[in-house]
Amino acid sequence: MTEKTGPQVGIIMGSDSDLPVMSEAAATLAKFGVACEVDVTSAHRSPARTAEYARTAIARGLKAIIVGAGGAAHLAGVVAAETTLPVIAVPMPSTTLQGLDSLLATVQMPAGVPVACMAIGRPGAVNAAIFAVQILAACDPALAKKMAEHKEKLARSVAEKSEKVKREFKSS
Repeated sequence: MTEKTGPQVGIIMGSDSDLPVMSEAAATLAKFGVACEVDVTSAHRSPARTAEYARTAIARGLKAIIVGAGGAAHLAGVVAAETTLPVIAVPMPSTTLQGLDSLLATVQMPAGVPVACMAIGRPGAVNAAIFAVQILAACDPALAKKMAEHKEKLARSVAEKSEKVKREFKSS
């Protein structure tokens, strides 16, 4: 089911200045073989375009939407209001508040309009992609296997780092 079909995850942002962060989500999805589409749309500067994007996402085959959420995080909330797909926000560190405004706005979405919220910036973009993969993996055994392998790789990495630290500690 992965990579043989069209894009399964949409990645949108309010400005092309968010691309350096949001490209991390695309790169992470690619590691799992999950196709994505990337677009720029703004809740404030192009509200009709934003609504159209969200309303047509299911028809385009999307299963989740990752949103670069800047400032008051309106883009994520508007998209969530216009679709039944899971919406995953990545607070952008683009204002004088360095993403704290976006983080707080995202976690304060009104009841009935859920938006998942990841960490601010690049770690959040990576986690948003992994979260989207986990959503897709619930119905895709091949993708579930890749996710399990990913988790095993993380565990091995920690064990290797632990051994390295123990060796270095003993030698000092």
